[in-house]
Amino acid sequence: MTADSYRDAGATGDAPTAGSEESRVLTAELFAVLHGGVDSAASETARERLVHLHLALVHHCARRFLNRGELHEDLVQVGTIGLLKAIDRFDAGRGVEFSTYATPTIVGEIKRHFRDKGWAIRVPRRLQELRLHISGATAELTQQLGRSPTPRELAERVGCSVEEIVEGLESNNAYATLSLDAGDDHEDSAGRLVDALGTDDADLEHVEIRESLKPLIDALPVREKKILLLRFFRNQTQSEIAEQIGVSQMHVSRLLTRTLSELRASLHDPH
Repeated sequence: MTADSYRDAGATGDAPTAGSEESRVLTAELFAVLHGGVDSAASETARERLVHLHLALVHHCARRFLNRGELHEDLVQVGTIGLLKAIDRFDAGRGVEFSTYATPTIVGEIKRHFRDKGWAIRVPRRLQELRLHISGATAELTQQLGRSPTPRELAERVGCSVEEIVEGLESNNAYATLSLDAGDDHEDSAGRLVDALGTDDADLEHVEIRESLKPLIDALPVREKKILLLRFFRNQTQSEIAEQIGVSQMHVSRLLTRTLSELRASLHDPH
């Protein structure tokens, strides 16, 4: 077949059935033109025909990744990139059939798509790859055992620890996320997920201070301790406190000031 006939076939010829003897012969002829380097137009036509000739292989590889949150058409598009890479890298002189060489390249491109672009939250590449191994092992063991495998069974199949399996399973939560503005699944609820989130308790930051003050207050003399109780826990005025303990309001003020200063000093320098 000449270079001119390849250009004509690229425009009008029908591709043979993929995997047939005719397809293998045509593939070899197309690569001969592609690598011939004589006619750039014929080489480009041969490359395009190789892509169309092996699109069925791309669809076959893409179907292995269905029901993982990506459209089949998108996976085919990614797989076609892998097919183009395989065409550009293929060495017909090694005696390997092109479909055998291209399959891992196509599958690898699709897997790379899932690792790099399919995650809602970025996770380490190690966990992304582990998730793929767990997914394959889960399918195999489920078929063999007739039930879902345990983490230990998965660990033995994948060849890692149970803790790593658990970590890999938990990473599934990072693959798809929901917007905080999305509603929950209950029909009688119109609330948003963000409305169900808790808020920081402003009193939490004072817990440590209160716990530190307790032993210091317990060590105070009875009169000073009573003044603090009446002033800060019962919200009484200094005049009211003075009437209860039988001293002047000015004396209550001095005792309160001195006691608070001692407590502050103890908090900053407990020793």
